[in-house]
Amino acid sequence: MVCALAAALCFGTATVLQAMAARAAGDGAGGEAALLLRAVRQWRYVAGLGLDGLGFVFQILALRSLPIYAVSAALASSLAVTAVVAARLLRVRLSGLEWGAVGVVCAGLAMLGLASGPEGDRAGSDALAYAMLATAVGVLLLGLAGGRLSGRWRALLLGLGAGFGFGVVEVSVRLIDTLWPPGLLTDPAAYALLVGGGGAFLLLTSALQRGSVTTATAGMVIGETIGPAAIGVVWLGDRTREGLAWLGVLGFTVAVAGALALARFGEAPKTPGTAETTETTETAEED
Repeated sequence: MVCALAAALCFGTATVLQAMAARAAGDGAGGEAALLLRAVRQWRYVAGLGLDGLGFVFQILALRSLPIYAVSAALASSLAVTAVVAARLLRVRLSGLEWGAVGVVCAGLAMLGLASGPEGDRAGSDALAYAMLATAVGVLLLGLAGGRLSGRWRALLLGLGAGFGFGVVEVSVRLIDTLWPPGLLTDPAAYALLVGGGGAFLLLTSALQRGSVTTATAGMVIGETIGPAAIGVVWLGDRTREGLAWLGVLGFTVAVAGALALARFGEAPKTPGTAETTETTETAEED
């Protein structure tokens, strides 16, 4: 669980650092590509990318020793980290309910930590590996279809697609049984990891650029938690400690619900204190 929480800390902090770099890059000409080029010249953005890479390493370590449901809930809690760090560095004001949601996430993770058993002992089948690869390709196709929609449905569809992609990564890490290059080249799970992760980043970026941040992030949290957790329990043998299944289910539900309550922090606002206004304006425009 320590590695899973470390991954959440890295991902959550990276979001805020990258948001600060994007704000400092300004609104100069050249569109999104030029904005990205200006942002990557700043140490905060580079530091954020470094934290993303470190977080991925912690995620892999966690998935090799913990049930998927515990890791996915912990990764969803990165939104709580983003909220707290944004309150400190970006001076974003959290309401009492949002601070309560941070506490709810922590309580859910504590319950999961007490209830989680060891990693499941079942080896994933070749059929499951190919199913993950097919899902990863489906994520890319979903991005093409979702890109033609507009309004909140677009953000929700792309956010869900991104969540499915990140979920493919979580399951694929468990299915890969060797790091020897010749073995990886013939392992469909390795390709599923690459395609699913790359597609997820593309879909989430597109969703956050043109849609509601809250809707897209909520869809992502749902997509990356429920499906992978079910696969871990049904096909990979993930279990809780004896007699604590109820606590595991409760902890998972509480942690994900708390993360959904903090969904607006999936992308830190460009201007402190304006996130709620932005969301209200987006909703009015869509109506």
